[in-house]
Amino acid sequence: MMKYLQKLGKALMLPVATLPICGILMGLGYALAPGVMGVPDAPTSGFAYVLGFFLIKAGGALIDNMHILFAIGVAVGLADDNDGTAGVAGLVSWLMVTNLLSPAVVSVILPKMMENETNALAFGKIQNPFIGILTGIIGALCYNKFKNTKLPDVLAFFSGKRSVAIVTGLVSILTSVVLLFIWPIVFSGLVAVGNGIKGLGVVGVGLYAFLNRLLIPTGLHHALNNVFWFDTIGLGDLTAYWGALVEGDTMANGTVIDWSVGSYMAGFFPCMMFGIAGASIAMIQTAKTNKRKATIGIVGSTAICALLCGVTEPFEFAFMFLAFPLYVVYAALYGIFAAITVGLGFRAGFCFSAGLTDLLFSASLPAAAKTWLILPIGLVTGLVFYFVFLFAIKKFDLKTPGREDDVEGEMNIELANNDYTAMAEIILEGVGGKENLTSIDHCITRLRLEVKDRLLVDEHKIKSSGVSGVIRPGKTSVQVIVGPKVQFVYEEFKKLAK
Repeated sequence: MMKYLQKLGKALMLPVATLPICGILMGLGYALAPGVMGVPDAPTSGFAYVLGFFLIKAGGALIDNMHILFAIGVAVGLADDNDGTAGVAGLVSWLMVTNLLSPAVVSVILPKMMENETNALAFGKIQNPFIGILTGIIGALCYNKFKNTKLPDVLAFFSGKRSVAIVTGLVSILTSVVLLFIWPIVFSGLVAVGNGIKGLGVVGVGLYAFLNRLLIPTGLHHALNNVFWFDTIGLGDLTAYWGALVEGDTMANGTVIDWSVGSYMAGFFPCMMFGIAGASIAMIQTAKTNKRKATIGIVGSTAICALLCGVTEPFEFAFMFLAFPLYVVYAALYGIFAAITVGLGFRAGFCFSAGLTDLLFSASLPAAAKTWLILPIGLVTGLVFYFVFLFAIKKFDLKTPGREDDVEGEMNIELANNDYTAMAEIILEGVGGKENLTSIDHCITRLRLEVKDRLLVDEHKIKSSGVSGVIRPGKTSVQVIVGPKVQFVYEEFKKLAK
């Protein structure tokens, strides 16, 4: 289950990756056409205004339809071979579910249910990213299960991938029947969570940030984000921010904004831009001497990525399973600094994530406030992250990157064979062929594989490729010790395993 949730988290990166262009387009658009935001005495005509208006609408086209992007992107990301057919299936499921559970349809099927105000509100918001993720999962599951379906000759045209959309439609009908009774309960729960955290003020902001980071290993943080960032229950901090709205304004759906816009995004900036840099320095400093260069390559590059773009997953996944207690501390630091940052009045927003790029493009919007505070707050955040990580790693001997227990001399391995393609071919044969693989990954020195049938693994065959050794840490896990050049073997292995 955990592996599937992690895969879901990676799949969600596909639609989320479309958001940076939204921030760039809308940031430029608002800078060119402040009149769109209702700025007093700002021009509402002319070339600059028209161009700005055009860019704002271009970016909004994606943000306003994120739910559809989730349905398609998740389906493709979860498909066994990332085939576009799964994306079509995800869209089929989305259209089916959102149409069957729309207020117009539900009021005919179960008119008494729509008399309840909560139910009416729940079905009125059925088109949201949460449902988009669910329908994307349905599309992917149907694709993976039925992509090779063989039908009688008379129906042969609908065999294979052509059957996926048909099956998805049927499954989506059944899902809609279930959701007809479950969705109002789920929606009420989301509303309760959202309102409960919102009612706690800056403490709630900190609690949200803590839970956001803590749930990343499971991928469930996206469900939480939908409550606060998008208009799933009427909050929509991200939607309101990029809609150039502030507290007291009314959103397109009629919701009056009763929170400080940007609160549920602002607190991430100092942690992602400076905190991760401080933690990375601590990891590099505590790495084993013979692994320090490799550690710099791993966590150093992720710190730069987090600073510029707010992409944190490469850093987090590098240590969350090696030293999970430290990851809990990491999440807690997010909560503390998010509360402090918002409490001091710093406000900023993002389309993609809390990096320098989004900070620059969001600083001109009405909800932005005291953005200059990013420097003093960020420097303090970086120092605290550094000293906390340094103390914890040394005190409890945590296995962060560069401190893992490896086979003796693993970092100094000289491969007996430098033909990486040939090595990959032998390793693939040794693990039972590509049909026996369920997962392919690598770390600093090892090729990490998951197999279906462990009995098909031939360790002697794998070793004949010139690698140093083979480790079997679990029933279906196979780790091939390659050494520092593992990246080259991994790339060739992945091509052959397609």
